[in-house]
Amino acid sequence: MARGWPVVLREGDVVLRPLRRRDARDWLGARMRNAAWLEPWEATSPEPFTGQPPSFPEFVRTLGAQARQGSALPFVIEYRGELVGQLTVSTIVRGSLCSASIGYWISQHVAGRGITPTAVAMAVDHCFGPVGLHRVEINIRPENAASLRVVAKLGLRDEGVRERFLHIQGQWCDHRTFAVTTEEVPDGLLARWRASRQG
Repeated sequence: MARGWPVVLREGDVVLRPLRRRDARDWLGARMRNAAWLEPWEATSPEPFTGQPPSFPEFVRTLGAQARQGSALPFVIEYRGELVGQLTVSTIVRGSLCSASIGYWISQHVAGRGITPTAVAMAVDHCFGPVGLHRVEINIRPENAASLRVVAKLGLRDEGVRERFLHIQGQWCDHRTFAVTTEEVPDGLLARWRASRQG
């Protein structure tokens, strides 16, 4: 089994846990209700797609295989027992880089309550602890104000713009990269986020 997986992480009302096949109804329902809210930021592929999109069990199976191989950590975000989003640690690279990327989505009806920054902080601390990484980055479209607020709240370092970085809804889009390394949060990112909320 991969380092640091499977795992359940908790902070108050926010829980990160592995995505499961039995999440199908809740996950698909949340995605449907939030389609207009999420679509502008959804990655797409420039390569022509033929065939059927994967079923939910196939989707979970693929992510589970990546988790077992140590290349991804696919979490769902729960808030007060409700599935409200997803956070995936992906592109886990070891060796001389020891880095990963985090992507996430959250249901619009709970946005702005500190759920996403809490989830990101828990995931980063887990990556720096049991998973053994050194650096984590988040790539955000400059127009995505809600997501930019997440990294601002957490105090992640802005590394600048990557031009035409990801394919989004049919075109190559610029993204800003925000990152944090273990040296920047010796007591953990969650501790820094807690302190900022109390200050």
